[in-house]
Formats: sequence, structure tokens, C-alpha cells
Amino acid sequence: MSVIFTAVPIYFLLGCFVIAIVVQIFFALFFSMRSLFVFRNQRLRKRDLQPVSIIICAHNEAKNLARFLPAILSQRYTNEGGEKCFEVIVVNDASTDESNQVLLDFEKKFPHLKHVSISQDQPRTFKGKKFALSLGVQQAQYELLLLTDADCFPISDNWLKEMTSPLMEENELVAGFGDMKAQQSLLNAFIRWETLHTFVQFAGFARAGLPFMAVGRNMACKKSVFFKAQQSLLWNKIPSGDDDLLMRCCANGTNTAIVATPNSITISEPKQTWKEWLHQKQRHVSTGKLYKPVVQVLLTGYAFSHAAVWFLFITLLFIAPTFSLLTWMILRCVIYWAIWTIANSKLRSGKISPLLPLFDFGWAVYNFLLSPYIFLKNKQQWK
Repeated sequence: MSVIFTAVPIYFLLGCFVIAIVVQIFFALFFSMRSLFVFRNQRLRKRDLQPVSIIICAHNEAKNLARFLPAILSQRYTNEGGEKCFEVIVVNDASTDESNQVLLDFEKKFPHLKHVSISQDQPRTFKGKKFALSLGVQQAQYELLLLTDADCFPISDNWLKEMTSPLMEENELVAGFGDMKAQQSLLNAFIRWETLHTFVQFAGFARAGLPFMAVGRNMACKKSVFFKAQQSLLWNKIPSGDDDLLMRCCANGTNTAIVATPNSITISEPKQTWKEWLHQKQRHVSTGKLYKPVVQVLLTGYAFSHAAVWFLFITLLFIAPTFSLLTWMILRCVIYWAIWTIANSKLRSGKISPLLPLFDFGWAVYNFLLSPYIFLKNKQQWK
């Protein structure tokens, strides 16, 4: 009787494990695999350039503005007469460092740069970064907008052209890849993998007709779309999440493009400690509760099945290791690790394959640590 009693839970756990594996493979083949198609046929068509407004919100970013703003101001985006066909608007959001002086110095050298300053006691009509962003959009001369952050820089002087090219067709929103600067540490490697994993996820969903997010350091949209999102009741729910909420309010399967060409990437300065990075992610994931219900269900199913696979695999490995257990796990891992490796090779140089087992398991731990912010709390600041 005791043998039968102990066997039942084992078979139950094994059955749950197989179900979790099947769910994971479904997400891999139906969503993640689709992300690889964004790397095909992304050649720019020759067309007349339309003027673009690049908008950057900055809070105490004097050093980063001094380092990275020249790369944005020097983009190769000119009309037939050789004149620059874009403007750069920096919103200096109540900074207490030398940001204002840095911007004034740049404006003397670059006439297509202008900045807007927000005082510390200025009344705000929107929470967090959204107020600064709204002022930047109001100042923009042009219908096409390219949004980025003060702590990142474009990898190429063709970044502006490649990110906004889809807006000159029938698209209204463009989501790009925002990479993190490579450094020699385990934290940095995990941050870069998590950034890649996020791109594969949202690009795959977008290709399946369910665009749900973008990264604010590298996205483009039309001004009319931004104003439409700003009028939504969801817009001012939380202080952060302007990028995801812009997609939530306005993106659909026909008006959104994913750009992942080598010249369209931006590079950001990564956090240097686990504490700083977790603080940043708490703010990022708090937007998830405002996604469309179908997206929330799918993302929850993906995260739950991912955690279940690893928990059940480790448990069964100790109490009932079998050939079928290893076979199912190897099948699942080969599919996902191949997708991540291919995406990584298309987006950047540098190998992540040796660390994929650790990062794959680590993502389950990461979700557990951030679950209170995913389901309950909202961060009340954008910096």
C-alpha cells in the first residue's frame, strides 16, 4: 500500500510536468519563434524623408547628456539640400545638476536642438515622466516622433532613419531593440539576457497580432497616436509605463512594426548592483496589470508554466529521475535556447549560450521576487 501511495504523487507530478512542458513549447512555437521573422526583409525602401522630432526626457542626466547627446544630434538624416530634417527636444525635468548648462552649451553648436525646463514646484497634469513627455510632444514641430532616453545612445548614425522608416508607410507605432552595454559581470550578463528575452517575447506577440509593449528608450510613433493615448483613462494610472501604455491604448495587429536591424539599436548604461536593477525592474513590471486581459492571461500562463517546468524538473530529478523526464526537458530547452541564441546573433555580438541554463532558471526566481509588483504594487516615481 505504501508503494502505491508514494507512486501516485510522483505520477501526478510527472503529469503536471509534461503539461507545463507542452504549454511552454506552445508559447515557443506560436509566439517566440515568430520574433525571428522580424530579422527578414527589413531593407529600407527609398522614399522622401519626412521630418522627425526626437524627444528625450532627462532628470539629473548632465553626464549622460554630455556623453550621448552628440550621437543623436549627428544623425544622418538630411533632405536633398543637405539640411537636417529633424529636431531634438530635451525636457529637463526638475534637474538639480548641471543639465541645463550642458543643454545651453549644446544649443550654441546645434541649432536643431532645443530644450524645455520644468521647475521643481511646477504643477503637473500627469504623473511621473508622462508630464515631461507631454511637454516635449507639445513642443514638437513634426508629426513623426522618435522617443529615447538620456542614458543611452544609438549604435549607428542611421538609427533615426531606420527606426522611423515604418512610420512612412501605414504604421503608427514602431518598437525597437534597446540593448544594454556589455560589461564583465554576472549581473550584466543576466541583464543583457533578460533584455533579449523581453524583446523576443514582445516581438513574437506583435507578430502574432498582439503588440503589448515597447521600450521607451527606442520607440517611435505618430504625434496623433500619442495624443490619443494621453486621452485614455489608463494613461495617468501610474507614474511610469508611458511606453507600454502607449502600446496598450493604440497598438493593434496592423498598425505596429518591430524594427531589429543592426543600425536601429540603442545602447543603455546598465545598473551596477542587483539592488539598483531590482528597483528599476519593480517600476517596469508594475505596468503589466494594465495590459489587455488576453495579454495578461497569456503572459501569466507563460511565466507560470516556465516556473512550473523548472520546479517540477528539479523535484522529480531528486525523487524519480527517468529517461522521459530528461527527454522532455531537453526538448523544451533546445527549442528555447536555439531561439534566444539566433536572436542574440542577429542583434549583437557576444555569446550568451554557456549561461543560458542559469539564466533560464534564474528568470523563474526573478518572477517570484517581483511578483508583488506585477500583481499588487505600483512604483510612484519614474527615476
